[in-house]
Amino acid sequence: MVKNRKDWNDIKSNDSWSIFKIMSEFVEAYDRMAKIGPCVSIFGSARTKEDNPYYKLGVTIAKDLSERGYGIISGGGPGIMEAANRGAQEGVGASVGLNIDLPFEQNHNPYIDPPHNLEFDYFFVRKVIFVKYSQAFVIMPGGFGTLDELFEALTLIQTKKIARRPIVLVGTDYWQGLTSWIKKTMLNEENNISESDLDLFRTVDSSEEAVEYIEEFFRTNSLTPNF
Repeated sequence: MVKNRKDWNDIKSNDSWSIFKIMSEFVEAYDRMAKIGPCVSIFGSARTKEDNPYYKLGVTIAKDLSERGYGIISGGGPGIMEAANRGAQEGVGASVGLNIDLPFEQNHNPYIDPPHNLEFDYFFVRKVIFVKYSQAFVIMPGGFGTLDELFEALTLIQTKKIARRPIVLVGTDYWQGLTSWIKKTMLNEENNISESDLDLFRTVDSSEEAVEYIEEFFRTNSLTPNF
């Protein structure tokens, strides 16, 4: 017999209390993020080292975006997340970290502005904040978490649950296999997406291309970055 096994009443009781914790995370995050101006979220691997070219490119992209008036949101941890916050501090924008409690990898990096260092227990609350307060998404090379964030943004835009905004994949070599599969298999072979869905993202290799695409998007769509 399994010891300390929770019965249905225990589960229901814990779920009830969890609701208050979830609500508190939403309320605190909404309150703190509403005080920050337009932001761009930069996603990527926590395992990318400082000497990796993608780390250096992440710093440059974040700095260039911050100098154009955007705050930078990252997942708050090491790797590409650290690069993003580092670039924001080298520029003039807010440096925001949305930290999550994990059993490995995640400790907040030193480049987050202290007032903008938020802590989360729930992934789904954190993802809502990423989406709600981002004017654009920059996707650097990463793993499962980065893919989750990429496809979350694509799905919400495709299904019109959020307004369209720029999605930039950085690193043609890194993303070529995925983008080729999307076009060849998902679109051409199985017809699981529409051809227009390919326009929801752009692949680039430089900070200049990334920044110009984001700026061009808001110019050509007669929009201005705001909440």
